[in-house]
Amino acid sequence: METYYRPEDLKRFAEVAEGNKELARKFFDYYGEVFKAGALSEREKSLIALAVAHTIQCPYCIDAYSSDSLEKGADLEQMTEAIHVATAIRGGASLVHGVQMLEHVKKQAM
Repeated sequence: METYYRPEDLKRFAEVAEGNKELARKFFDYYGEVFKAGALSEREKSLIALAVAHTIQCPYCIDAYSSDSLEKGADLEQMTEAIHVATAIRGGASLVHGVQMLEHVKKQAM
């Protein structure tokens, strides 16, 4: 079955350089630096990336950071908890925008 997202495309990520090698190099250099251990471990960064991947709903990122999190020593419970943290923030962000709706409704009712 043909789908918009093809898992094999993830392996072709570097091909984005074809349009502009210099910008791609800068991006990949930055990307590599970001994921090196620093104040956060590589495992922690991978779990953050996994949570963000679910929030932005990127199937490529979900695949990549599910594998990466496992490779870096995370377990299913940690990965699931990271996703729930992202879900809570995403849900809360949606709900807090309800204040805008309330203000709009109050103005319309006046």
